[in-house]
Amino acid sequence: MEANLHDITNEKILEQSDNSISLEFVIPETSDFFDGHFPEFKLLPAVAQFEVITRFSRKYLGSQRYIPNIRRIKFSAPIRPNSKIKLDLTRNDAKETISFNMADADNAEHIYSSGSFNFIKE
Repeated sequence: MEANLHDITNEKILEQSDNSISLEFVIPETSDFFDGHFPEFKLLPAVAQFEVITRFSRKYLGSQRYIPNIRRIKFSAPIRPNSKIKLDLTRNDAKETISFNMADADNAEHIYSSGSFNFIKE
């Protein structure tokens, strides 16, 4: 059986409520997310970051993977292979939005990306 190349390792829930979750995880350098994106200096592409965000939004907050509208998104720093990442997700049912903050798990001030998007419930 072939391994899933989009694997995320060491996924750990730090805090969870009905409408929010904080996770910690690592995207290993063996992930195909890093293929072809600066082969000499591998970085996690913005589209892969958003794929991870929507994957966890669906898994933990019940949103569909289809995103009708990105309200705001900012990519502040590059993510290198094997970085330990902390992802905070918060669902606002009244506004039908999910806000996110992806940062270095060991240095919360080192933010990789942040923003919000509209969601559709599953």
